[in-house]
Amino acid sequence: MKTILTVLISKRKDAAVNVQKILTGWGCIIKTRLGLHDGVMENCSEEGLLILELVGKDEEKKELTRKLSLLKGVAVKSIDLEVSEE
Repeated sequence: MKTILTVLISKRKDAAVNVQKILTGWGCIIKTRLGLHDGVMENCSEEGLLILELVGKDEEKKELTRKLSLLKGVAVKSIDLEVSEE
């Protein structure tokens, strides 16, 4: 089973440092990380999207999700994907 965690950050300048601290603490269960936002240096969007592929124990994945979801201006959605063997 693959676990994908999507993280939407509404005010990147306010929340990015705290999001990064949490991600660093849980770095061992993050296999892939993709960060997306609109804009260039002078006109950077306040909204950002992270897509994370997680590995490890379900309890660890749930705790990472919980910690991120406690941050103001951050929305988190976990998606479990599995291909049936039928």
